[in-house]
Amino acid sequence: MFSRTEGKRDSQVTEKKKIGVVLFQLGGPDSADAVEPFLYNLFCDPDIIDFFGAWFARRPLARYIARKRAGVVREHYDDIGGYSPIRLLTERQARALEKALAPQLDAKCFIAMRYWNPLTAEAAAEVNAWNAPELVLLPLYPQYSFATTSSSLKEWQRVYRPNGSAPKTHTIENFFSHPLYIQAVAEKIALSLTHFDHPDSAHIVFSAHGLPLSLIERGDPYARQMEETVRLVMQQGGWKNPHLLCYQSKVGRRKWLSPSLVETIDRLARAGEKNLLVVPVAFVTEHIETLHEINIEAREQAHKAGIEQFEMMPAVGDSPTFISALADLVLQSLK
Repeated sequence: MFSRTEGKRDSQVTEKKKIGVVLFQLGGPDSADAVEPFLYNLFCDPDIIDFFGAWFARRPLARYIARKRAGVVREHYDDIGGYSPIRLLTERQARALEKALAPQLDAKCFIAMRYWNPLTAEAAAEVNAWNAPELVLLPLYPQYSFATTSSSLKEWQRVYRPNGSAPKTHTIENFFSHPLYIQAVAEKIALSLTHFDHPDSAHIVFSAHGLPLSLIERGDPYARQMEETVRLVMQQGGWKNPHLLCYQSKVGRRKWLSPSLVETIDRLARAGEKNLLVVPVAFVTEHIETLHEINIEAREQAHKAGIEQFEMMPAVGDSPTFISALADLVLQSLK
């Protein structure tokens, strides 16, 4: 037998630490009507539109760009089902991460989208309601950039006001070289290569979201971290396939990271390549840039240029290995 005092002491010893985990993502429109306001929010971001006098011109410029681009962008969303799946897929990641952390922590994950619902302010209110003494901020961008990681974290600082005493906060700024993240990407590549009759013949094209060179010149580490991710993934897989890194999604006239995905496909086709595997290395869920820009637009371009087989690697999503990577990041940040 044991005393009530002993039983109370044992329950206190085994009680799990209560934490909140905020998962940051860009977000995407959840309906046709949401496309224009989503674009407006995107181009209102000072980390996206930034030039001398931008504080004055940003909102009217964002409104103009959103109206001008909404029609074409809406058609692209129509082609993939009418909305972005990013919220649903991020929810799956959140629930899987809670389950992975459950043996050690009383963890609840919250989703903070930068440009569409659930917006960061909504996540902040939910975090306050959870009232955990510790908080982990985890942007779901493997490579750090001013335009993604920094923008999301700045928005959190702008809108989050704790109820009472502020929780102890831990911030994870990147995971571009985390062994389990690298393994998760390598596993997806290995599976995708099995779709080719001759896997060794496939040219592996790593495609990442592009950035204006002006950000890189200001010290943005994104391109350098992306190159290291590619190196580590190829090392992990041990493949001898030819491979390269390129960039996509350029907007505007400024110089961006190169080569572009469009240029790369044309060049490889002219060189006689017949089999391409495109790896969307910067994205951890499917969204418009994978489902349309790569899987529809780039696929059509490749076939017109003479590529015989074009495959796209699925995003790591909620794969067990990737969720293990996120869980390890959270646990290590709490130490």
